[in-house]
Amino acid sequence: MAITSKTNSTPKELIPAGNYVARCFQMIEIGTLKQEYMGEVKLQYKVRLGWELPTELRVVKEERGEEPMVISRTYTLSLHEKANLRKDLESWRGKAFTEDEAKNFDITKLLGVPCMLSILHKPSKDGTKVYERISSVSPLMKGYEAPKAINSIIKLEFDNWNQDVFEKLPDFIQNDIKSTPEYQKMKEPNNTYIGEHIPDAEVVDDGLPF
Repeated sequence: MAITSKTNSTPKELIPAGNYVARCFQMIEIGTLKQEYMGEVKLQYKVRLGWELPTELRVVKEERGEEPMVISRTYTLSLHEKANLRKDLESWRGKAFTEDEAKNFDITKLLGVPCMLSILHKPSKDGTKVYERISSVSPLMKGYEAPKAINSIIKLEFDNWNQDVFEKLPDFIQNDIKSTPEYQKMKEPNNTYIGEHIPDAEVVDDGLPF
């Protein structure tokens, strides 16, 4: 599993900007996070999708040999017509969702599915760092066959919890998950007060930017 060590201080190598064949191998259910947008507090349900790039192999640890570079994106779990997740999925499949399809789409179906990713580099606001970002997701070129999957499928769901998967996630993702009422409810099922710590917030499905 190609996840950068949490204790390694070596800067992560950026994926060069460009277009890549990729395959979705990771789906992490994060849960409901407190978000502030334009001064308004909201609760948004988040998921994280990860892709491997089978043509971009690197040796991170000698004992593991070559591994594909990976990239992830966190989405609000919304297929509202303005939601980023819906935009990327419609671009990926090359076809718009009907409203019935959008209501019933299971994102775990994305696991193992290949695509093309366009990756760009974006500087931080203070200009001290550069980050890699997914700018678009699209279907494979017609007649092109993606290389076979390299990483095993990684899936974390509250309804089918896997502690081993959770413990291998980077600290910042673990901390986000731990802060959610879904995680707290799973750990303390008899606590009826969980999730009531933001009384003025409202759970929304509005497709606001991440």
